[in-house]
Amino acid sequence: MPVLFELQYNPPAAFFAELPGNDMLLLERHEHYHKQTYRNRCLILTAQGVQPLTVPVVDGNRSEKVLISALEIDYRQNWVHRHWRTLQTAYGSSPYFAYYADYLHDIYVQKIPLLFDLNLALLHLHLRCLRLRIPVEFTAAYHPTYSPTAVRDRRDWLTPKAPISPEPDRTSVRPYPQTFGAPFVSGLSILDLLFMQGPAAGSFLV
Repeated sequence: MPVLFELQYNPPAAFFAELPGNDMLLLERHEHYHKQTYRNRCLILTAQGVQPLTVPVVDGNRSEKVLISALEIDYRQNWVHRHWRTLQTAYGSSPYFAYYADYLHDIYVQKIPLLFDLNLALLHLHLRCLRLRIPVEFTAAYHPTYSPTAVRDRRDWLTPKAPISPEPDRTSVRPYPQTFGAPFVSGLSILDLLFMQGPAAGSFLV
């Protein structure tokens, strides 16, 4: 069965934990942009605690009237430098930051114009790093609902506004050692897991 998600910026590990066992990852291409979601932000762990990294978009006041596939990133703000420096500070000493840094940096320096295309490039990188082999397709039109027997609809299932609930099927990932010690912080970007566990990261998506 296909699993349907909105395309997110460096998604939480729970996004990827939902993929195994499904026939296809279906990405919503025909929705309008939603503010204050994982579409343009991710959560990382720093010495000061959990911190969001947000990609600014052009014409933020009107952004929710724009199709997600057409939304432009605002490069007038020096967000690429800020995100990269924050990631270096938070994870520079982690076991696998250097292992993935060049691949990640190569995407950032391209200054991809559209948020959807940036997120897609990052998603393909993460899937390769996690060794998750699943076909990726896009919606042909927007549908508010789907038959639960045809599609597993996970749109807006994950949100930065609230922590992931403790229900078994909502668990982020199996706990792993993190840079800034115990207790384990769930709900973080897949980058946290990759930088800490490297090639073994996929085994924690259970």
